[in-house]
Amino acid sequence: MLVVNKIRAEKEAIIEGLKIKNFNNIDILDEIIVLDDKRKEFQKKLDDVLSESKSIAKEIGMLFKTGKVEEANQKKIRTTELKELSKSFGEVLANTAKELTDKLLQVPNVPHPSVPAGNSDEDNEVLKNVGEIPELAADALPHWELTDKYDIIDFKLGNKITGAGFPLYKGKGARLQRALINFFLDEAEKAGFREVQPPLMVNEESGYGTGQLPDKEGQMYHVGEDNLYLIPTAEVPITNIYRNEIVKSADFPIRNTAYSQCFRREAGSYGADVRGLNRLHQFDKVEIVVIEHPEKSYERLEEMSTYVQGLLVKLELPYRLLRLCGGDLSFTAALTYDMEVYSAAQKRWLEVSSVSNFVDYQANRLKLRYKDENGKTQLAHTLNGSALALPRIVAALLENNQTPEGIKIPKALIPYTGFEIIN
Repeated sequence: MLVVNKIRAEKEAIIEGLKIKNFNNIDILDEIIVLDDKRKEFQKKLDDVLSESKSIAKEIGMLFKTGKVEEANQKKIRTTELKELSKSFGEVLANTAKELTDKLLQVPNVPHPSVPAGNSDEDNEVLKNVGEIPELAADALPHWELTDKYDIIDFKLGNKITGAGFPLYKGKGARLQRALINFFLDEAEKAGFREVQPPLMVNEESGYGTGQLPDKEGQMYHVGEDNLYLIPTAEVPITNIYRNEIVKSADFPIRNTAYSQCFRREAGSYGADVRGLNRLHQFDKVEIVVIEHPEKSYERLEEMSTYVQGLLVKLELPYRLLRLCGGDLSFTAALTYDMEVYSAAQKRWLEVSSVSNFVDYQANRLKLRYKDENGKTQLAHTLNGSALALPRIVAALLENNQTPEGIKIPKALIPYTGFEIIN
């Protein structure tokens, strides 16, 4: 959520930035300023009334003590009037504050100046390509056929048990999943991230804090009776550790990592592009989350991007690094790098990680703050990234490493799998 004072001070720059995100409801910024003015006006009126009430209460006490009962009773009439005014001003203030927040929630984060203009993923900027794309035999199979051939992932059984998008991993497929999770967690620990194990469901406040709520796209699974939400990513519970907290600036950067299962409805997803592991309703992911000082958050973003790329190199996967354009950037992000691996059998790039800086947008919703060198409370910056999401990593590993003898396991994973080949 944008900070109102920043909207006032940097309105023209914010307008230009929002245009990059193809946000056209620019008039809402003026509406926000008007509502904030009204909020301040009625806050002052309410404060004045409460101050007068407090002062009169003291006077009444003194008058009764000195026997001036009639004068005290006259003052009490004014107290009654002030109570009515207080109630009226309080209602206007609450309604105005809610309307102001509702407006602010409609405005996306302002993109970083480096974000290119564009309307979709086709306009994303490719920054580099790393690794050689493997040349497979003419009879090479896509991963959904390989998983059936080697009996390691069963999409039909998952569909029987739950539904489409909930695969069942078994045998070496399950062990490969566990190996990747442990590998990613161990690598994160080496890089200075503290491991946490978060809940898989969150309340409304947590969903609101990181921007998943209001759920405009209807992508979250809602447990209605308990009013809880299955997490779409571990980012949500990890970042909410710091909701309504004042962290110590000496602790920056605050690094956390977690493995979790993730749940997304993926409403409207269908067709060949979402076949097999390409898009699931339930999947495994290791997430990294950083709370950082505002002056160093973009430096930290580059560090996180480099770290994720290092994982792909260790897995021997060809990948490319992209900077998302305004039209493909999420509502809450200021700058996002995507890492895509090449799926040789499908002959297409698959996104496996997004690393994003949200600057103070999430922190303002979370009320996540720190004290600067002058002791003044400031909003921190939040960042997160997939390190990594497993389904498409598994898809690329299976497809790219298939041989007549079986599917070879990258060297870095062998200590975790306990086997060198799936056959």
